[in-house]
Amino acid sequence: MTSPSRQSTPPREDLYIYYLQGRPGDGRDLFPDRGFIGNWQEEETAFLFFDRPALDRVERMAHDHPGLDLLDHFHMSYADWQGGGMAPFTEGRFAVAPAWAAPETHRETDHTLLLDPGVVFGAGTHPTTRDCLGLLDALFRKERIESALDLGTGTGLLALGAARLGCERTLAVDLNRLSVETARKNIRLNGMDGVVLAVQGGAEAMIGCPADLVVANIHYDVMKDLIHSPFFLEKRWFILSGLLRSEAAAVEAALAVLPVEILEKRTRDHIWSTYLGTTPGAMGGNDRRDRA
Repeated sequence: MTSPSRQSTPPREDLYIYYLQGRPGDGRDLFPDRGFIGNWQEEETAFLFFDRPALDRVERMAHDHPGLDLLDHFHMSYADWQGGGMAPFTEGRFAVAPAWAAPETHRETDHTLLLDPGVVFGAGTHPTTRDCLGLLDALFRKERIESALDLGTGTGLLALGAARLGCERTLAVDLNRLSVETARKNIRLNGMDGVVLAVQGGAEAMIGCPADLVVANIHYDVMKDLIHSPFFLEKRWFILSGLLRSEAAAVEAALAVLPVEILEKRTRDHIWSTYLGTTPGAMGGNDRRDRA
């Protein structure tokens, strides 16, 4: 494993964000200059990110491509987009720090994770992310986990956390291309090429990939389908998160009729719930390979 690399400053000070109805595609062919950062596609709407003003160019693109409509545009600081300035924090054995943080500003450990979220939502401080990190730490203290599947990986932080705890093979999956590109950058920052692989795909399609552990910090609309997949029961361990109170109650009710056991539930702010559980007798990733 190679040593992590660092950046000396945050990636950008200002963001220019253009909110569109429609699917503009990746955007690099339309905006080949260096000012374009990426496209965050959500169903039939998209956010185009630039590090310099681009209103005229985006308006021309929308005019020239039927089906695209510029709904709004914003100028904000990078810190505002991420919900506040990024600062190092600890969770269990993990020490998470911005990739540009100087070593003396945080406690370096064998479980340090460097993170550059780019413009992808999630700097690691959301309650669900922190509880997932905490439950990863708790699980790996007791069990040997050789393979993991991180569905809805975002910045790749949870996949990197599993790898830092000793998981030999982790597959990080996200439907959004910008998330996958961001996760790949963080994999390189942490020297984990060959240990963590980030791919683009839907959680429902990728749940069938063999793994000892599945981690899903994901929208409830996706979660409810995942836990009813027959492949979910093939995972020996699971961590489920991203759930509000009513959603958590529905997930608990669904798990209650499955041959699984909830080992720990964590709730923050009386709002967000995260679960660690097991499927007794599941083959897991290693046993499935052995029997193939």
